[in-house]
Amino acid sequence: MHTELLYTETAENDIVIPAIGVNLLVRIAPAATQGRATLIETTDAPGYGPPMHRHERETEVFHIVKGRYLFEVDGKRTVAEAGMTVVAKAGSTHRFSNIDAEPSQMLILIMPGLDAAAFFTELGNTMKNGIPAPETLQKFGDKWGVEFLGPPLARSASEASDVQTGR
Repeated sequence: MHTELLYTETAENDIVIPAIGVNLLVRIAPAATQGRATLIETTDAPGYGPPMHRHERETEVFHIVKGRYLFEVDGKRTVAEAGMTVVAKAGSTHRFSNIDAEPSQMLILIMPGLDAAAFFTELGNTMKNGIPAPETLQKFGDKWGVEFLGPPLARSASEASDVQTGR
């Protein structure tokens, strides 16, 4: 049996996108899984997250390592905290926001694999002056098979508690 050791070099491989408050590391590139999966680690600033989007090809599995997030998947909102996992199946419309007062962290498994280093580096360049006009963002998305459908999810922690308790 052959086992391959997978590792990430150092923090200089971080991809930082201030417009959506993310600091990202690719932990397992798709080449290591024959394109079956990619694993990324994100640290998300309080109040930040990606615009609402959908991709027909990739399923994303979000495992919360630290903090609290408000997720919206196909119109349903839920609060997830450390130790919980949320799945956004291929074709689902989704977005999330860090609702903690401190940076929160996730591991995100993307299946099948995606060249996350190239995707997020290019996304960072597209967002270097903030979240761009919808047509600019969609032009980027067209290249990657991502449809951008709306703004990031902006909710306060107190509003998110209403979602969790069903109010």
